[in-house]
Amino acid sequence: MGTADRLDSSSFDAMALGADIAQGATTALAAMQQAVERVAARNPMINAACGVQAELGLDLARALDQELAGLTSAQRLALLRERPFLGVPTLLKDLGTAALGLPSMMGSVLYGKVEWSVDADIVKRYRRAGLIPFGRTTSAELGLSPTTESPVYGAPTQNPWKTGHSAGGSSGGAGAALASGMVRIAHGSDGGGSIRIPASCCGVLGLKPSRGMMPLGPLKGEGWGGLATEHMMTLSVRDCAASLDISAGADVGAPYASPAKPQDSYLDIVSRVGADPASAPRRRIAYISTTYEGAAIDPEVAAAVEEAARFFAGLGHELVTAAPPVGSEEVLSPMLPLIASAAANAIDSFVGARNRRLAADELQPTTLGAREYARAISGAQYVACVDACHEITRRIGRFLHRDGAQGHDLFLSPVLAQLPAPIGRYAMDNADYLAYRLAKKGVIGYSPFAPLANLTGMPAISIPFGLSADGLPIGIQVMGPLGSEAWLLELAAQVEALRPWQRVAPIAR
Repeated sequence: MGTADRLDSSSFDAMALGADIAQGATTALAAMQQAVERVAARNPMINAACGVQAELGLDLARALDQELAGLTSAQRLALLRERPFLGVPTLLKDLGTAALGLPSMMGSVLYGKVEWSVDADIVKRYRRAGLIPFGRTTSAELGLSPTTESPVYGAPTQNPWKTGHSAGGSSGGAGAALASGMVRIAHGSDGGGSIRIPASCCGVLGLKPSRGMMPLGPLKGEGWGGLATEHMMTLSVRDCAASLDISAGADVGAPYASPAKPQDSYLDIVSRVGADPASAPRRRIAYISTTYEGAAIDPEVAAAVEEAARFFAGLGHELVTAAPPVGSEEVLSPMLPLIASAAANAIDSFVGARNRRLAADELQPTTLGAREYARAISGAQYVACVDACHEITRRIGRFLHRDGAQGHDLFLSPVLAQLPAPIGRYAMDNADYLAYRLAKKGVIGYSPFAPLANLTGMPAISIPFGLSADGLPIGIQVMGPLGSEAWLLELAAQVEALRPWQRVAPIAR
């Protein structure tokens, strides 16, 4: 590969590509051609991209180049300020995010290709910022798994750092597409860790924003009873911040108010910290390198968190060993009925609208199990689960509410309790939905940390923080109170400036 195709430079992110296009160093068409070629070359091994509409992307890129051709240098730079991702190719997660010209399979054989008549509001904002979506990325079926192994895509999505291991889920395709260098920025969604898990597995940056921060209209008001949200997964902190700047804020008719944004843009905040890491405000950070209950986790993962605690303490933050007052199963227990009910409604609505029966082989066993489990949940039980979520949220709100010497600003933990799992370890072949999640060898032992941010609606970020002895990425998670995205991004900017991570896996170099 030539120099222009390498993605390992610290400045070789999506914003850098947008600047190159604006300044005439390359064209939107050339950038799209390279992205299409990288997908064609690398996807057979990784299986991260799906539903690629190359001609759509190329046509949009040509149209942008025609627009730029009539502008002066000053006008191009002014346009770049309005569209920081000018002409940058991207991929959208293959789940429920509507986009014209980009049908979705929902990670499932059942759905075939769902054609959209509108762009989701978040997609409209992406397009206004200059991004050019030209395909989808693989997802777990209906987003129900921490790995991406749905039969609708053929082979499982592989971890670009070490094939045979999971890229995470449910946004595994997005993480793998970034880590393999197919694109420089990719959309994901997160209802129980589905941005942060693949970000950790693939060594990229993954922020789950606060509840209400991101638009979910016009076709839906919330995902999974308020547990789920969307955001871009990125190679750099500035891309994460800039994509938050261009997309955050409630849309018309949103059921939740968007948390207040800081006075400065997220991009300005991380740019200052990146230039001077010592300038970031000091925070009181609780941390653990065990489960909430104090059980041991993978020693390499635990060591990464301990090292991260020392790193942040060295920058003047106050690190305190303290677990949130909650148990891993206590968090999942009220969430699972909400998730299963949402899945069952999605399935039944789709089948009912077509006036047909569901064939057993159209869904994976765990998804079928979730549907059956949901059918036994009464309305009163559903409300009790919502109440339980609210009680836990109040509890965690007090834990992440600093009042003098009491409470904490932020909470540092692993993203996953183990290294990226081997392919097949968490395949959705267990028809017992609760056992798949909660049994001794269930998902709870692999991902006990990520769901708490979804239950509470609080933001959390996965930051790359090293590689295992076998070359698998390890991410750390930082969680904060509602609306604290800037604090999380400040910490990520400190890590990026002083402990820069390798942007992509060796496959992309």
